[in-house]
Amino acid sequence: MSLKTILLLIPLLPLAAAAIAGLLRKQVGRAGSHWVAILGVGVSFLLSAWVLYQQIFLGMETQNITIYTWMISGGVHFEVGFLIDHLTTLMMTVVTFVSLMVHIYTIGYMATDPGYQRFFSYIALFTFSMLMLVMSNNFMQLFFGWEAVGLVSYLLIGFWFDRESAIYAGLKAFLVNRVGDFGFLLGIAAVLYSFGSLDYATVFAAAPGIAGKTVTLIPGMEWQWITVICICLFIGAMGKSAQAPLHVWLPDSMEGPTPISALIHAATMVTAGIFMVARMSPLFELSDAALSFVMLIGAVTALGMGLVGIVQNDIKRVIAYSTLSQLGYMTVALGVSAYSAAIFHLMTHAFFKALLFLGAGSVIIALHHQQDMRYMGGLRKQMPITWITAWVGTLALIGFPFMSGFYSKDSIIEAVAESSRWGSEVAYWSVLLGVLITSFYSFRLLYLTFHGQPRYRVDVGAGEHPPDGVVQHAPHESPWVVTVPLILLAIPSIVIGYLLIGPVLFEGWLSDAISVLPHNNVLEHAAENFHGPVAMAKHAIGTAPFWLMITGFVLATFIYQFRPALADFFKQKLPGIYRLLENKYYFDELYQKLFISRSVRIGRGLWKKVDAGVIDGGLVNGSARLMGNLAARIRVWQSGYLFHYAFAMIAGLIGILAIWVVL
Repeated sequence: MSLKTILLLIPLLPLAAAAIAGLLRKQVGRAGSHWVAILGVGVSFLLSAWVLYQQIFLGMETQNITIYTWMISGGVHFEVGFLIDHLTTLMMTVVTFVSLMVHIYTIGYMATDPGYQRFFSYIALFTFSMLMLVMSNNFMQLFFGWEAVGLVSYLLIGFWFDRESAIYAGLKAFLVNRVGDFGFLLGIAAVLYSFGSLDYATVFAAAPGIAGKTVTLIPGMEWQWITVICICLFIGAMGKSAQAPLHVWLPDSMEGPTPISALIHAATMVTAGIFMVARMSPLFELSDAALSFVMLIGAVTALGMGLVGIVQNDIKRVIAYSTLSQLGYMTVALGVSAYSAAIFHLMTHAFFKALLFLGAGSVIIALHHQQDMRYMGGLRKQMPITWITAWVGTLALIGFPFMSGFYSKDSIIEAVAESSRWGSEVAYWSVLLGVLITSFYSFRLLYLTFHGQPRYRVDVGAGEHPPDGVVQHAPHESPWVVTVPLILLAIPSIVIGYLLIGPVLFEGWLSDAISVLPHNNVLEHAAENFHGPVAMAKHAIGTAPFWLMITGFVLATFIYQFRPALADFFKQKLPGIYRLLENKYYFDELYQKLFISRSVRIGRGLWKKVDAGVIDGGLVNGSARLMGNLAARIRVWQSGYLFHYAFAMIAGLIGILAIWVVL
């Protein structure tokens, strides 16, 4: 089998599985739909791992392959093709592995759902869309994958379409992403205008040629053309990767089933923006202004969204705000030109964040879809596997030494500390304080969910929809189709950082895909102090991030294990801050007032005046009334007498002849 065939099979197998599970769901049944989806994604993962093996051990070089030329217009080639370098292969492997775990997990989580086959079709289609995005070698295919993951995420977030909240969340995600995608499309249009091509290799090679060119967007203000291109592209990343102020869709997307929370928020959709900026490093390196913008947006998101996670009570929303914060860390890394560190954290985060989301889903199953942590507690005895894997995911998230998140997060903090880019001091303090905040809300979640006394009550006769805090059956460990993915995700959450920090960050493994100018290479300075993963973990004990992590752990332990009344005490003493965080800085209310309410008013005005008034009242109903009145007047001439009709015909003929003679 040729390499080209293998590369084609990697995205097409999930696509075929989606078509079979969705279009032939009655023929294949429930079991057939999950088996075909799991096999499709599983084989895709194995083929991706094979390509990775070829690169690591057999020295396979970068492959830039054109599969199909769709159209040639004005000398511009619109193609479908694959760019297979180390960055692509890493993303392919991570995406397919996490997706495979989610597919297996879904068998248990969605077992009784009537939309079982439809869900498997959607998640397989989502995997295909993400693979087309990361494997693309041109901007057209990138945009196809970009929009495809947005569309399928809308279908998945609103999967339970009988719930009004799910419909609203799906629509919100779709609309907010359209804002970012508009900027992304402008960026691609600017690339096409500037370079006359959509091919990555052509654009990257020609990019230095426009580094000094300027454009006047506002009278009296000139911008570097490359800065405009990069900021437009990054606006697209702000939507997909949920960076402030385009972050508002991600927490509400928790209305969808938990498996898609893991799939969207771990390794696929929200990391698309991080991947895209890293892929575009040859462009971003030419604009310090764009990189400072990227860095500061990430800093605001990392710190601000972590603070909101402290006051959330929904277990999935705490993890969602954690995702926002960690995406902020990745974005800060991009902004200081530490692209490899951003991709490294993307990879480690994919494993432990998928683990945390799926662990939360396991708890939700056990408590009959209860998501409020105030009605949990004491589950470690009933759910030992979920409890242990949740601890693994938490330790990786907070950056505990030797865990995968430690190596990637501390590398980002060190890279920011080495940066001298404008705004880097603000970014440094944001990511540093974020360590304390992450540790605090992470242990708060663990304690409220698994430790202490149970805050739920078992009532067998509670009915189909029991009130909060009441469950019909005592909670117990989830079935193997749920726990096995948890265990398999826990393994890389422990070891992947230790194994890959050297190759990915300091040995140039991503150098075939990422370009960094010498004066921006902050990781080169960090490499001078790197003496192996063990030495790095030992050295961490004396650093500020480690002690901030310990401080967060101590505070959370003291409050939620020994003095739970302190939480209510601080809530009462700091009502303004609590309301600000609880209302998520009032972004939703601000958007409601500035955009949504005005858009609704404009829509209603257009409906009443244009649609109902001009079109229906004037053109449609008006023309009908005109013809009715005309017919009523003509109708009086219809007497029914033959001699009247003969007289009218003769008079008409005479009139026509008279006009003809005169003319």
